[in-house]
Amino acid sequence: MNEKNTTNRADVAIVGGGAAGLFAAIWAARTDANRRIVILDGARRIGAKILIAGGGRCNVTNEKVTPDDFCGSSPNAIKKVLGRFTQPQTVDFFAELGVKLKREPTGKLFPTTDKARTVLDAMLAEVDRLGIKIFLNHRVENIRPPSDGDERSKFEIAGPWGHLVAPKVILATGGKSVPQTGSDGHGLEIVRRLGHELTPKIFPALVPLQLADGDPLKQLSGISLPVLLQLTESSGKRIETVEGDLLLTHKGLSGPAVLDMSRHWIAASSERAVRLNVSWLPEITEEVLQAELQSLGRRSIRGHLRERLPDRLVDHLLTFAEIPPEQTGVDLARPQRKSLVTAVCNFPLEVTGTLGFKVAEVTAGGVPLSQIELKTMQSRVMPGLHLCGEICDVDGRIGGFNFQWAWSSGYVAGVSV
Repeated sequence: MNEKNTTNRADVAIVGGGAAGLFAAIWAARTDANRRIVILDGARRIGAKILIAGGGRCNVTNEKVTPDDFCGSSPNAIKKVLGRFTQPQTVDFFAELGVKLKREPTGKLFPTTDKARTVLDAMLAEVDRLGIKIFLNHRVENIRPPSDGDERSKFEIAGPWGHLVAPKVILATGGKSVPQTGSDGHGLEIVRRLGHELTPKIFPALVPLQLADGDPLKQLSGISLPVLLQLTESSGKRIETVEGDLLLTHKGLSGPAVLDMSRHWIAASSERAVRLNVSWLPEITEEVLQAELQSLGRRSIRGHLRERLPDRLVDHLLTFAEIPPEQTGVDLARPQRKSLVTAVCNFPLEVTGTLGFKVAEVTAGGVPLSQIELKTMQSRVMPGLHLCGEICDVDGRIGGFNFQWAWSSGYVAGVSV
């Protein structure tokens, strides 16, 4: 697998050996085995991003996948690609390779071994069975397109290791997330040189959010609980609502709900003033909490809230609302009650930024699907060039959706070259 030198010709060259690249290679070889198919990857080890995904367990897909689970390009365009290789087909494919998947309560599907290595090893075994060659430490710096009017001309792929020519190229270099795994954004620069226009904004998604220095919430690091996040314009107009678990950290906010909200906060806050608020008790409304507080009598407000919320968080909310910890319901003035309801149900989060591409799980932005022939994932700009995976302007929410996009788009590219 880890070949040091490659002959300078191939029938199909896949640039990038991540999830989409491996999948595209497998289906290219299954479609026509009588070709020389190579994968060029700049890393020393293949599949680093697969191995760290899902906390090292690899969230292969989700029990239900729809275009509404994605952002970026139009839902209709995303639907066309997802429909070519569906979630049930994904489950069947991995079962064929000996990887059985299990469903978790959230709908996420993981290998029964709870090890991402199981998924990667199965794919690499299939790559080896099909005779596909993987060349590591083969970072691609440039791709020169075929000469116009010359049918014999091919793509020339070059790097510090030398060069290779191929009539068909699949670009599966990823975006800019977790650059230490190899997806440092250079693939986006390559595709731009080849004539594609990228989205105006390319930014991290599924990324933790930072809070302002000195924000008291940072002192509550380690608390995790289900919440409702609401992003609005300064006028109050709703932009996005996300419900799920939130984790308070020493840097700010993380957890599934925060990761899903992050791309919406980044996109909106770059254009206009926005507010991000959290309801710490998503199961009840402000009116219900108002009624509960009014009926407390001589019972402790602090004790009442501690029945549903972590102790440290309750103390913080009481401080925020300027209510003494020993105060009872009967002593609660109307302005205090209103302030406490706001603190619990509509707490303002002072987000200052994100932790960036270094820890982001996916990239938002890239090559718009409008520039790609969706039946083949071939570039509308450069014939013979196919694109798949994170380089495309498609990013899914947390839960295995980005892997499903890698499988679906990789399949379409692979069977079409």
